[in-house]
Amino acid sequence: MPGGKLHILAEGKTLREEGLQKAIDAAGGVAALARILGIAQPSVSGWTRVPADRVAAIESATGVSRADLRPDLFASEGDVSKPMVDEIDLLRASEYGLLAVLLGKAPDAALLKKLATLRGDSTEMGLARVALGDAAAKTDETSVSREYFDLFIGVGRGELLPYGSWYQTGFLHERPLARVRADLERLGIERAGERAEPEDHIAILCDVMAGMARGEFANGDLGRQKQFFEAHLKPWALRFFADLETVKRADFYRSVGLYGRLFFELEAEAFALPDEAAA
Repeated sequence: MPGGKLHILAEGKTLREEGLQKAIDAAGGVAALARILGIAQPSVSGWTRVPADRVAAIESATGVSRADLRPDLFASEGDVSKPMVDEIDLLRASEYGLLAVLLGKAPDAALLKKLATLRGDSTEMGLARVALGDAAAKTDETSVSREYFDLFIGVGRGELLPYGSWYQTGFLHERPLARVRADLERLGIERAGERAEPEDHIAILCDVMAGMARGEFANGDLGRQKQFFEAHLKPWALRFFADLETVKRADFYRSVGLYGRLFFELEAEAFALPDEAAA
């Protein structure tokens, strides 16, 4: 695991990165750090590294620098080889990453348990986060796996086809897929060997956006992110999420549709701002 030294918590069971261990020690233990963050102790106990969207809060609460907490994302003082990642971009990467995971395969019991702890504020996005947590709490691994199969795989085909080519042309493996592949090649992103889906699958595109927001691809350049989003997601992703939001049999995934639609609306609005306003 990149990013720092590992601490063995129980032989053969869990490894914890050094930065996370420093934060736990500084806070006075796992329970204390959980209280500071306002989350359940088991959530912190299950971490092997500091989640990207928790870095700023933990740095503020414990005094452990973000370069120590996540050296894979943040440069240490005097290290100019690695660009600093903006806190907002880390949050965006987290949102894209969550959507990539949920749309790439059905969540397992462990992920459902984590999702059930989601909390939010009174904003539309905050309420959608709460709804996603509630939906996770009301389902189980077997039910959500069946739902995922019916929606996206099916016998012959699923109820929804989460591909850019399908939404833009009515057919699979068309020009939108070729354009995605060309852009991925220009970005130096190679297809993972275990991925069987075409690269215009919504989960793969969200995964790419997450990597770009984290600075893993194209040095996190916002202009390149905007180009990729507007070329490969903006033309169809909002329609996909709106469709998912209204599928009757999607007990859990309706909440994913709502969450994705609202997040993509925010992204589209942000990318539409003049460059000087978005900076």
